[in-house]
Amino acid sequence: MTATIIDGKAIAEELRARVAAEVARVSAAHRLVPGIAVVQVGHNPASEVYVRSKTRQVAAAGMRSFDHRLPEDVREAELLALLARLNTDAAVHGILVQLPLPAQIDAQKVIDAIDPAKDVDGFHPLNVGRLATGMPVMIPCTPLGCMMLVNRVRPSLAGLDAVVIGRSNVVGRPLLHLLLAESATVTIAHSKTHDLPALCRRMDLLFAAIGQPALVKADWIKPGATVIDVGINRIAAADGKTHIVGDVDFAQARDIAGAITPVPGGVGPMTIACLLVNTLRAACVISHLPAPAV
Repeated sequence: MTATIIDGKAIAEELRARVAAEVARVSAAHRLVPGIAVVQVGHNPASEVYVRSKTRQVAAAGMRSFDHRLPEDVREAELLALLARLNTDAAVHGILVQLPLPAQIDAQKVIDAIDPAKDVDGFHPLNVGRLATGMPVMIPCTPLGCMMLVNRVRPSLAGLDAVVIGRSNVVGRPLLHLLLAESATVTIAHSKTHDLPALCRRMDLLFAAIGQPALVKADWIKPGATVIDVGINRIAAADGKTHIVGDVDFAQARDIAGAITPVPGGVGPMTIACLLVNTLRAACVISHLPAPAV
C-alpha cells in the first residue's frame, strides 16, 4: 500500500485564491481592504524567510501589509507602545508578533497586549479560552491548516481515535480542542508518555508536532491511518547541504499510512494561507460585516 499524499501546497494555493476573491468582493462592496501588521524583532533567519513569504502572499491576496522591524536590543516598553498604536490603527485588522523574542522581552506580556480581535495568531488568553470552550474564535494558523488538510481525506472525524504528539500552545493544545469539536477521541502525547509507539499504533489519526526529525517510524502507524506531519527540522546531510525533514520518517510511513502530508509541501504552506484567512475574518468582524466565505 502506498499512502495518498496530501498536497498542502496545492490546497494552500486554492485557499489563497478563495481569500483573494473574497478580499476583492469586500473591497468592492464595502471599500474594506484587510490589513495585517507583522512585527519582527531582530534578524532570526527562519523569521526572515517567513516574513518575506508572508509579505508576498498578502500583496497577492489584495491585502495591505504593514511590516515593523525592530532591533534585537529593543526595549520591551517600545514594543508594547508599538502594539498599543497598532491596536487603535483602523487600517490594521490583524497583528502578528514574530516569535521567538529576545530575552529582555516577556513574550506572554507581548501576546497579552494585542487586541484579541486583531490576534490573528490566536495566542491571546481570551482566544485560547474561547477555543477551549467551543466558542467562535480566531483559530491559530497551523492547527487550522492541519484540520483543513485532514478534512480533505477524512471529511468526518466523528468517533475516530486521534493522537497529537506534542503539547505546545502553538500546535498541540489547540489541535486537541479542534479535534474534540469534530467529535474525535483525542490523546495528547509528549516526552513523558509511556510506550509512545504502542499508543500511536492504535490511532486512526496521527499528528506529529514535537520537533524531532523522523521520530515516527512505520511501525508506529496503524495501517491506513492518516498522518499529518507538522515538524519542520533543518538537518545537515552528508552532501553538506541543509535539508528540511518532518517529525515522521516519510519514506517508511508512506508504505503503511492511508494518507500523509509531506515535508516540505504539507502543513507549511497552509500556515500563511490560514493567516490570510484569519486576517480577512478579523477585518469583517471588526467592520461588522458578515463572515467571509472561506
